[in-house]
Amino acid sequence: MVDLRQMRYFVAVAEEAHFGRAAARLHMAQPPLSQAIRQLEAELGVELLHRTTRKVELSEAGRAYLDRARELLAGVDDAGDLARRVAAGAVGHLTIGCVGSATYSHLPSLSRALAVELPGVDFSFRGEMLVPAQVRALAAGQIDIALLRPPVADAELIVTRLRHDRLVVALPADDPLAAKSQIRVRDLADKALIVHSAGRSSVMYDVVQRLLRDAGIAAKVRHEVGETSTLITLVAGGLGAAIVPEPVTALALDGVVYRRLVRPVTTVELALAYRADRSEPHLARAVDVIRDVIGVSGS
Repeated sequence: MVDLRQMRYFVAVAEEAHFGRAAARLHMAQPPLSQAIRQLEAELGVELLHRTTRKVELSEAGRAYLDRARELLAGVDDAGDLARRVAAGAVGHLTIGCVGSATYSHLPSLSRALAVELPGVDFSFRGEMLVPAQVRALAAGQIDIALLRPPVADAELIVTRLRHDRLVVALPADDPLAAKSQIRVRDLADKALIVHSAGRSSVMYDVVQRLLRDAGIAAKVRHEVGETSTLITLVAGGLGAAIVPEPVTALALDGVVYRRLVRPVTTVELALAYRADRSEPHLARAVDVIRDVIGVSGS
């Protein structure tokens, strides 16, 4: 059976057209090289080389064999290179799901950083995902990494805190509260509110309800929405105010102003999650890049 060693020997002899030069190129003695080529010809049942005392020439069969041998060896080399790149986490495909605030604040810089650090990995992104949808998508393999807001009660996920984000109030620009530089929760007592959907189990819905409850305020919810972009658009339309994580301020729309929420000073976590049974090198490298870009920090 022909092996790759014989094939490489033959290519060297064919390209050098001389056994001595080919042996030097291969860092071996000439006799075993000549023996290997004769064994190759015997196994193939054809003469690949015409030998004289002065030169070595390819036969017609040898020229045909040389072309295919080069292709096969190149394919073997490519396969080895691919295996090494996969082992190093340099190739693959990953889908990243993001909550709304991360979609607007972190996704632009994150996508650029991933493209630079892992150019061989094909990334796709799903934005405006609520946490329950992200957890289900992770379990189903529809996304590989999630940027989400804890809590996440799933023992099959590795959840790593990335940062704390302060809360701000999004207001219509003509709202009287827009004249303030800071807003207290009790300032919202008479405000119509736009919140993330309770029916879709939004973490931010629970956060807002708890803030209002602790301040003794009965929530006056005017609209419940599923997407952060829709929420801010409704604020711009003058339909109410909204409490959102500070990164949402990256979503700048005419007619909306953002004011920091104080008394109490409240933050929400942003975390990274992926399945505990995933150990691919390219996923681990992507996780490291995300941690570096978004930062492990407090507010």
